[in-house]
Amino acid sequence: MARAKFQTLTEQMFYILLCLQEECCGMDIMMKVRQMTRERVHVGPGTLYNLLEQFSDAGMIRETKVEGRRKSYILTETGREALRAEYERLCGQAEDYRNYVGGEEG
Repeated sequence: MARAKFQTLTEQMFYILLCLQEECCGMDIMMKVRQMTRERVHVGPGTLYNLLEQFSDAGMIRETKVEGRRKSYILTETGREALRAEYERLCGQAEDYRNYVGGEEG
């Protein structure tokens, strides 16, 4: 059975939404994700703008302003709920790991 769209988020999706807790444009998002993850996660422009369009269509973000080709976005309540649900899912996975491994480093 296929999973519902955005039921779980990819790592890139998670960090894009995390950045959009405050108004950002695409270039700001790409830079923030790299900084936030200490260069571990990169979001390329093709992936970013595709996801921004999908998030917008799903009502998870909204466009706040347009300056030439530069568009800025921010999370909606729907986006905040998706981000929170993903955080809780990840915390549950981490807890399962700790319970199964017994807190030992693996």
